Amino acid sequence: MTNKLYTDMLRIRMVEEEVAARYKDGLMRCPIHLSIGQEAVAVGVSAVLRKSDQIVSTHRCHAHYLAKGGDLKAMVCEMMGRAPGCCGGRGGSMHLFDPAAGVLVSAPIVGASIPIGVGAAFAMKFRGKKEVTVVYMGDAAVEEGAFHESLNFASLYHLPVIFVCENNLYAGYSPLSERHPANRNIVDLASSHGIPAEYVDGNDVFEVRAAMTIATARARTGQGPMFIQANTYRLREHCGPDFDHMRGYRTPEEFAEWQARDPLNGFNGFNGFTAEPDVYAEIAKEIAEAFAFAEAAPFPDPATAGDHVYAGH
Repeated sequence: MTNKLYTDMLRIRMVEEEVAARYKDGLMRCPIHLSIGQEAVAVGVSAVLRKSDQIVSTHRCHAHYLAKGGDLKAMVCEMMGRAPGCCGGRGGSMHLFDPAAGVLVSAPIVGASIPIGVGAAFAMKFRGKKEVTVVYMGDAAVEEGAFHESLNFASLYHLPVIFVCENNLYAGYSPLSERHPANRNIVDLASSHGIPAEYVDGNDVFEVRAAMTIATARARTGQGPMFIQANTYRLREHCGPDFDHMRGYRTPEEFAEWQARDPLNGFNGFNGFTAEPDVYAEIAKEIAEAFAFAEAAPFPDPATAGDHVYAGH
């Protein structure tokens, strides 16, 4: 299992590094929000999920999509606006979904993923299913009204939903200290709705997986929702392919501290574990094939521009 956890994180990292390297070629004409540095959350969460379980993601969705089993070729095609993309080339990087893999939707509006996921969990309970829904959100989402309304509803009806807050300390370029009172923390906000809430080190994939094991067991046995706050850190800029720690909104010391806690670097030599050299080659080959497939794929037919604009079309 250790090998798979590492490989899954490495695959996400290598995909996103390739996206960053190729972004300036101009073939990906959509905004991108990279999860480099945050891979342990997505991998730890999906490690205990079934294929039939659903996730609802945010604008920073690449890691969630890939960890849950989303199709890489469809993802790259979507980012390049090509017809085989998971949204038919219409949605871009922030609108990834793959129903076959249980990726229900990625909602780029801050907080929008929360009520969607609660609705999905309500449908599961209504139908008597044992699947669970994971709702990803960032720390800024807890400042939205939908956060409180959704957690209250989920708590009242004991819904099989797990809220995972990726607290990377910033909403764009605004730190938590400028958005929250000093004596308030996110876990307490969730607990106030009667939901068990737990803090985990979001850069420790084992700790994330352990919390998720408890949360899914609760959800599948009718005990209701759980909230997991995973503190982590994005190493690249809020939106785009570059590093931005020199812009002044976060200190070089803070960046260096979190860089040293990179979830991938922590695996090197961990309990004697090292990655096999051919793992890197296999992942690189898969990524190269996905980009080649996307570059050769057609753009959507202009005649279909009006499709899917209204329900039922």
